[in-house]
Amino acid sequence: MEFKRKEPQTFIERISKLVDNASEYFAHRKGLLPLLGILLILVNFLLVSLLPAEWYLVRTNLVLHLGIITAVLGILLAKAL
Repeated sequence: MEFKRKEPQTFIERISKLVDNASEYFAHRKGLLPLLGILLILVNFLLVSLLPAEWYLVRTNLVLHLGIITAVLGILLAKAL
C-alpha cells in the first residue's frame, strides 16, 4: 500500500483551512465566544480587585480589553453564521 505524500501547503491555504474549521466549530456554538468574553471581563475585575496596582495586567487592563474584543467578535460571528 502506497501512501501519497501531501504537497506542502502555502501559508494562505493553512490560514484558510483554519478559518473554515473555526467557523464550522463556532456555527454550532454561537454563544461560546461572547460567554468567554464575559468570563474574561469578570476575571479582569477580580485581578484589579485582588492584585497590587504595580502588576502589568492591572495597569493595562489587558484581560478586560481581550474580553471585550472576544465578546464583540463572538456577537458579530454569531450574527454572520
